[in-house]
Amino acid sequence: MDPISALLSIGNTIIQRIFPDPAQAAQAQLALLKMQQDGDLAAISGQMEINKVEAASSSIFVSGWRPFCGWICGFGLGYVAIIEPIARLVATLVGYTGAFPQIDTTLTMQVLLGMLGMGGLRSLDKAKGVASK
Repeated sequence: MDPISALLSIGNTIIQRIFPDPAQAAQAQLALLKMQQDGDLAAISGQMEINKVEAASSSIFVSGWRPFCGWICGFGLGYVAIIEPIARLVATLVGYTGAFPQIDTTLTMQVLLGMLGMGGLRSLDKAKGVASK
């Protein structure tokens, strides 16, 4: 089965589960078929193949952006949850009353939680014995 047919099949299965009303399901399936005709499903499938190739690369410049994003988001979370409160406590004890840098973690937490979800999938792969190389 080619990737586009697989996406179409998965999409139809999801539609049938989400829309118990036959009229709504038919409308959603029509939209899915329109996506296939417009080439949108091919673009999604092509991007999935590109992601697989990038993730399989041993070069840090190809596959290293994911770990880089994880480290940046992890550092932001570590600063907000651990470093800044401890530094504020120590600074208060020694009499410092100045301000500490504030990090808005809204964006970094969204990225980190998305990456942790993907990390959970990788953990499942490892449990099944799928090699990383």
